[in-house]
Amino acid sequence: MTVTNPDEAKRRAAARAVDLVEPGMRLGLGTGTTAAVFVELLGARVAEGLDIVGVPTSERTRTLAELHGVPLTTLDAMPELDLAVDGADEFDRCLRLVKGGGGALMREKIVAMASKRMVVIADCSKLVDRLGRFPLPVEVNVFGLDVTCRMTADAAKASGCEGEIRVRRFANGQAFVTDNGHYLLDCFFGAIPDPEALAARLSAIPGVVDHGLFIGIASAVISAGDSGIEIFGRLD
Repeated sequence: MTVTNPDEAKRRAAARAVDLVEPGMRLGLGTGTTAAVFVELLGARVAEGLDIVGVPTSERTRTLAELHGVPLTTLDAMPELDLAVDGADEFDRCLRLVKGGGGALMREKIVAMASKRMVVIADCSKLVDRLGRFPLPVEVNVFGLDVTCRMTADAAKASGCEGEIRVRRFANGQAFVTDNGHYLLDCFFGAIPDPEALAARLSAIPGVVDHGLFIGIASAVISAGDSGIEIFGRLD
């Protein structure tokens, strides 16, 4: 598939995901432009009487959900969710994802793992043959930042990856700080030959809080393009 209008494709994917929502469901609400469309459409269903409750994966999503009238709770109050719906920066046909472009990867992963299933919504341009086209985000503790950067580079090299690793910053040079108070490293590897090996090595670094490789987590991807919707994995 191709996509000439990404915004329309995102809306079609989000609308298909809303069709999966049933009364009484406990939902994980993702972060990012595509997830924002899902929250908007979900809010319209709530206004029509749909009884659900959501757990947002970021303060940005919390604000958006409140704006659209979506009832919210916390993961502590409701630790088991029925469905998480989120976007992805890229995905492959094995349902492996790179996430974190919106800066919420840690909460997104926690919410996804607390859900019976995770469904990803995306326009078809996010499908890749090999992960790594999008810079891999890695959430890190501020303490020992330079050491963590070096260990991240070593872990990448041992996994067959090389490329620039930089702290995410705003245009004014100020470091981006996650909702959890951490920094983000953006790793420009270009290609990740063994995502599983890299994920394991990154997780073993003390200063790494979490990383944007989501492996074995997504149940399905709803991918929308000019010719329609393609489903990867299983929606049920």
